Amino acid sequence: MEQYAIKGGTRLEGEVTIAGAKNAALGILAAAVMTDDEVVIENVPYVSDTRTLLKAIEGIGATVRYIDRHTVSICGKGIAHDDTLCVDDEYIRKIRASYYLIGALLGKYKYANVALPGGCDIGARPIDLHIKGFETLGANVEIIAGGKIVARAEELVGSHIYLDTVSVGATINIMLAAALADGKTTIENAAKEPHIVDVANFLNSMGANIKGAGTDVIRVRGVEKLHGAFYSIIPDQIEAGTFMAMAVATRGNILIKNVIPKHLEAISSKLIEMGAKVLEYDDEVRVMADGKLKATQIKTLPYPGFPTDMQAQMAAALALADGTSIVTESIFENRFRYVYELIRMGANIKVEGNSAIIKGVKRYTGAHLEASDLRAGAALVIAALAADGVSFIDDIKYIKRGYEDFDDKVRNLGGIMQLVTSDEEVKKFKEDYK
Repeated sequence: MEQYAIKGGTRLEGEVTIAGAKNAALGILAAAVMTDDEVVIENVPYVSDTRTLLKAIEGIGATVRYIDRHTVSICGKGIAHDDTLCVDDEYIRKIRASYYLIGALLGKYKYANVALPGGCDIGARPIDLHIKGFETLGANVEIIAGGKIVARAEELVGSHIYLDTVSVGATINIMLAAALADGKTTIENAAKEPHIVDVANFLNSMGANIKGAGTDVIRVRGVEKLHGAFYSIIPDQIEAGTFMAMAVATRGNILIKNVIPKHLEAISSKLIEMGAKVLEYDDEVRVMADGKLKATQIKTLPYPGFPTDMQAQMAAALALADGTSIVTESIFENRFRYVYELIRMGANIKVEGNSAIIKGVKRYTGAHLEASDLRAGAALVIAALAADGVSFIDDIKYIKRGYEDFDDKVRNLGGIMQLVTSDEEVKKFKEDYK
């Protein structure tokens, strides 16, 4: 049993340093196996998703060496590249990003056999666009018994690929395979998120030829092989945004370090609309909120629009704002499950279709809560920190997938948050914070 025990009502103040971007790291770690040379990657977030992917990479024969907590060396030379190559274990099926190994292995070996991905239950996230991209490059793709995807090709040939909908995963996966294809690949209607750019930059540091990442047209000229590299992952936009929302919900004053302010513009603009102050520096932002919060409207959109991964955290803050806010989710259809937990804390929220209508209340009250996915869990932590009384959050395995040392970072800001693992620890926390 692992839970977060939280005593709310404390104004959070101080500094927090943001880890490397989880979503970039997953694509980059998969891409690292595409060369037989050593690749050293810095600023890898120490979260369960990255550790799971590294175990899977090691499990297929790559050499993985942990230089320090945030730096890893990977050498893909030892990977078996015949029909015995299969990425499948109890861990890899739990994370969505396992599918990046399809593009990476298909590009390098023209063969991939990878278990179907898992991850958070936030709605349908089909991989049909990934398959369409691989097939357009010349691969034969089939889903076989046991829930595995097998992709193979005599050769991969560059082509023109138009994505019917903007997809981060498909954009990265096609980019991986195309990096070692013969000729030029054009990906139209590509995703533009910062981690797309980071994966492209990493591939280029290995000798790939990719242009246009960060725009809706990416051009990849295939190269014969990739080489070793030394690379540092960008800061995590969503972790930074979570602490920004936390500062506002607790009426705090937090300096958030190791960020790229431009990546946070959509979040910053909404917090400013709510009445917060956001000060930007070269690689830091300070977020302050000491007065009443104002309602606003949010609609999630692909980057540079408001990120779907920040929707729940912002809703947790908006539930304490004066007036009525409307949060519309346009990316995933099952991302309001956290609402029912916030209602148990006293929030006034009604879900209608793909929108949540939020009428602000003065305060939350502590409750026993359950995290339904990664970002929902972060939203519940924010609400619990702003609440009167004590809260306990179950299923924190989801939260640990994407937040490094979350409870330590909150405590360093003055929050009362503890990881508890037994009934005795729960009892003691309740007695300490009656």
